[in-house]
Amino acid sequence: MNFLIAGGTGLIGNTLIKSLTQKGHTIYCLTRSTNRENSGQIFYINWEQALDNSATALPDPIHAVINLAGESLNSGRWTASRKQRIVESRLAATDKLISIIKQLPDRPKVWLNASAIGVYGTSLTNNFTEASNLGNDFLADTVKQWEAHAQHAEHLGIRTVYCRFGLVLSKDGGAFPTLLLPYKLFVGGNLGSGNQWASWIHIEDVIGGMQFIIEDDTISGPVNFTAPAPVKMHVLGKTISRHLHRPHWLPVPSPLLKLVLGEMSILVAEGQHVLPTVLTRQGYPFAFASIESAISNFD
Repeated sequence: MNFLIAGGTGLIGNTLIKSLTQKGHTIYCLTRSTNRENSGQIFYINWEQALDNSATALPDPIHAVINLAGESLNSGRWTASRKQRIVESRLAATDKLISIIKQLPDRPKVWLNASAIGVYGTSLTNNFTEASNLGNDFLADTVKQWEAHAQHAEHLGIRTVYCRFGLVLSKDGGAFPTLLLPYKLFVGGNLGSGNQWASWIHIEDVIGGMQFIIEDDTISGPVNFTAPAPVKMHVLGKTISRHLHRPHWLPVPSPLLKLVLGEMSILVAEGQHVLPTVLTRQGYPFAFASIESAISNFD
């Protein structure tokens, strides 16, 4: 298959591309750079060239589009200007990708758009599925706008899936190495109360779930990318502690998190219990269904 990927240089994009090429697929990766060299099954396409004439810049057909583009939520304190970039980078990339697809002689069969479980808001008591009501904080509003712009792919007759990612566990990037660091320094402990939920997923199940969805043409709309067993943050911390043989003892109170991180503290100080109802209903076989198995995998 021919894949068109935007945002292919991040944690999920890099891991996905590696997996797809190992399976013999060809990747066309949109980039702002004008001097990236093609390698093997990976071809780099400049955004502007694709926008000017995607019919000649891209092969026919493109079978699947994967949109992961957008400024990282973890890239710094959420100032007013950074929040604006977080939103606008996602909406602009999505709109450009829609414009590129409109020029193709044959439409892709499927569009996978990155999203986030932050769309549900936070809660200590509610369980969230794909059918749940949506939140109204900054993260929720950002995700709602992002999905609304990606919905234009549906209007083009493309099967569209919104991949609502939870906390992705990977030793190669994302938030997990930051969670590990205090324990490696012997100062690990609860972040905030420790009673907030962590709806996590192993990176292998992120990649496996995305490929499962591509192959199952009955799946569309929002899909929660979380393991079937969310845990409280204190359980996550204690599991890391046991795995690294380090103490779990020094808490970081919520007021201190808010002082240091500002509004971005919501990423660790608050949480939500999110279940992957669509993936489990369709029979996706999670490689890592428990937090113990997931963290034990990072030796």
